[in-house]
Amino acid sequence: MLRINKYLSRCGIASRRRADTLVSKGHVTVNGELIDTPGRMIDEDADEVCVDGVRVKPTEIYTYIVLNKPAGYISSLSDPYHQQTVISLLGDVPARVYPVGRLDLDTEGTLLFTNDGELSFRLTHPKYAVKRVYSARVRGKVTADKLTLFSKGIKLPDGKTGRAVARIANTGNDYTDLYLELTEGRKREVKHLCKEIGHPVIRLYRNSFGGINSEDIEKGKWRFLTNPEIDGLYKLVGLVR
Repeated sequence: MLRINKYLSRCGIASRRRADTLVSKGHVTVNGELIDTPGRMIDEDADEVCVDGVRVKPTEIYTYIVLNKPAGYISSLSDPYHQQTVISLLGDVPARVYPVGRLDLDTEGTLLFTNDGELSFRLTHPKYAVKRVYSARVRGKVTADKLTLFSKGIKLPDGKTGRAVARIANTGNDYTDLYLELTEGRKREVKHLCKEIGHPVIRLYRNSFGGINSEDIEKGKWRFLTNPEIDGLYKLVGLVR
């Protein structure tokens, strides 16, 4: 027996979190019965699971991709307000893959994609503390005392505390370039952290995610991950490939 969200992630449909949303919004049936309980258990060998009327089965071949995301693209499969999604940049990928986490519309840099639902779930779960590295240009000159606030912890709009390892990379007349390392990846966390210390983000770039970077890729282009890179991601989150 298997929880429905884990089954859907094995099918490459979505991460477990996204699978829960699909279930609760009525997109999933089991043996012809519409279900809306994310915790539903199924028999993966006997039950017939469909998403929007299409039967799904576990994916046997996984695909792993890294994109150098440009600004102006939203990190979702589709969006009613923005025609440009990151999926449109993967036109000739021979598999249906999904973003691992998100980058804001105006944020650039490293974005991973896969149809390996279990890996995606673990990479984005705070429990596994997967490192994200960012370069942020912020307004004003950041002083040393402000810099220490990142490591002490800063209260975020959702009431939780965000932390980062931060250092100053460069300063200008009216801006500071920061290098930040985070391990939780909450929504817009870098922007919230910088705003809370009085230095809003002007430009944001994600250098790497889980040790994978897109420095060798032209902006808007992608490549497949190498086997050592995939193995490294698996090791980070306690999986064996």
